[in-house]
Amino acid sequence: MSDIDHKARGSLLNPIKSWQFFGRKPVTESLEPRPASLNYRGFHLNDWEKCIGCSTCQKVCDNAAITMVKIPGLPDDPVKGVRNERPAIDYGRCCWCALCVDLCPTGSISLSREYVHTCTEEEIGSYFILPDPNGIHGEYYGHGWSKSEDADLVDLERQSMAETAPEARVGNFEEIVAGFDPQQAIVEASRCVQCGMCHDSCPTHMNAPEYIRAIWKGDLEEAVRQIYQTNPFSHVCGRVCTHRCEDACSIGRRGDPVAIRWLKRYAMDNVDHERVRAIAAEGKAEYISGKRVAVVGAGPAGLTAAFDLARKGHEVTVFEGLDKAGGMPRYGIPEYRLPYDKLDQDIDVIQAVGVKIQCNTWIGRDTTMAQLQSEYDAVVLSLGLQLGRSTRIPASDHGQVRKAVTLLRQITAGESFDLPRSAVVIGGGNVAMDIARSVARLQKQQFGEVRVTVTALEDQAHFLADPAEVREALEEGIAIHDARGPREVVLDDGGGLAGLKTWRVLSIFDEQGRFAPTYDESDERTFEADMVIEAIGQMADTELLGEALTERLEWVRGRLKVDETGRTSEAWLWAAGDMVNGPDVVHAVRDGHRVAASIDEYLTTAEAATA
Repeated sequence: MSDIDHKARGSLLNPIKSWQFFGRKPVTESLEPRPASLNYRGFHLNDWEKCIGCSTCQKVCDNAAITMVKIPGLPDDPVKGVRNERPAIDYGRCCWCALCVDLCPTGSISLSREYVHTCTEEEIGSYFILPDPNGIHGEYYGHGWSKSEDADLVDLERQSMAETAPEARVGNFEEIVAGFDPQQAIVEASRCVQCGMCHDSCPTHMNAPEYIRAIWKGDLEEAVRQIYQTNPFSHVCGRVCTHRCEDACSIGRRGDPVAIRWLKRYAMDNVDHERVRAIAAEGKAEYISGKRVAVVGAGPAGLTAAFDLARKGHEVTVFEGLDKAGGMPRYGIPEYRLPYDKLDQDIDVIQAVGVKIQCNTWIGRDTTMAQLQSEYDAVVLSLGLQLGRSTRIPASDHGQVRKAVTLLRQITAGESFDLPRSAVVIGGGNVAMDIARSVARLQKQQFGEVRVTVTALEDQAHFLADPAEVREALEEGIAIHDARGPREVVLDDGGGLAGLKTWRVLSIFDEQGRFAPTYDESDERTFEADMVIEAIGQMADTELLGEALTERLEWVRGRLKVDETGRTSEAWLWAAGDMVNGPDVVHAVRDGHRVAASIDEYLTTAEAATA
């Protein structure tokens, strides 16, 4: 201030004059804020009903002003993509950029027109506020900045893949979908907001955000590396996984969920197989433990357990009764959904880490469970569900009444059978759709036309089958009649199969939720057919276990009972996969991981105890 004229500063007596106000009583006037503009960026609002706790706002905040806080009593369900967390704002850091608003997948966050904050003396040191729909003082001042309807930082529409037209695909077993090209994959990967809801909902807790980010960066080998952290059946799950991850995807709240399954497929299909083998072997133990593990059944659960145990340095042998490994993915899923060369690549990677697979080896014929118990340090049982269930309706024991799983196995193996000119399939799950569409293809090849009818207890909206499977079946000329229950297999005068009699379904479950279908018997309809195919559920073939072991084991409604680690009531025996949890590839993979971890701990502990 030395360069300012002292006269311009005012009188030197001015400070002394201020003392005249010292004795006066202060006057306090209430602060009434003026209405802010319509797009004012005031304090945050958050609709807790819309908010799913995805933490996208926290991740996008450049100033680290947002912290997710657990709220007791709110829903917390990973399968449904909901967390009991809500964002709290540190207004000492917030710059009101509104990125949290612009990127919120559900549209729950907005900025209000409120801009004045009052607090108690005890609160004066805190700028930490948990927004709700009512504003920070419980008085709603109106919305300020909100996400517009016609502008979004997230692309809500997924990339579409080319599909073979129905009329072209119905006559063969070639794969239907073409997969993403590089540009489509990068665009689709860019839709991911890295919220991690997919990771939480996945039974194997796959590193989906990580491999999607790697795809977006163009680093496909890193994507494969992230995939193999949790799933050695990556080609399989890139095609036929039930994709619960997509059901939980936060983008799916307002648009199409990210195509997480198809992105996995893209990464796996576009990295050289030898590189995949090398990546999968990274981190394999260099030492040999000297412990031996036997696995019964070469399906996803058994082979996943074998893969993990081999990487830990244990010697693993897998025994498979059929001529090829793969379990239900090979013998229960048609090739137009899962090309078997891709399944073979998954199995080859598992063998590459040291897993031995002995096919055409039947327990009970070539060896016994007692022999495995005596020769190995641990045994894993992963039989799958090889036997179909029966409706037990009149004449269901006729020779032309077939089980879907058995018929699918014949078709896969290329075995000949008496192909019907017309068929009725009972069931509304994926197996029902698989057998209906497989028979339709064979009919098209042999007879030039499709005559397949599907009947199911459920209405079509509640089919257990993937909606895409149902849609594609209809496109291929398969007739679907929902809410109809099978009452009788109809025979002609000569004892030949003539069709299936059905009744309209009124309800499937009683008031206690038990399976107890009721029917409108006046609404009767018969579907003509040369073959009836039952696809109403599956069960494990336990004959190989022997009567004594079967009786010692614990069973719950046809499923083998295990503890939280996958161990049965027999200390030397673990079990995993469909015979424990029902048919689902990704759950089988999860079971394989769980069992392998338990066995490794058991073997390591036993080794330490004898050292």
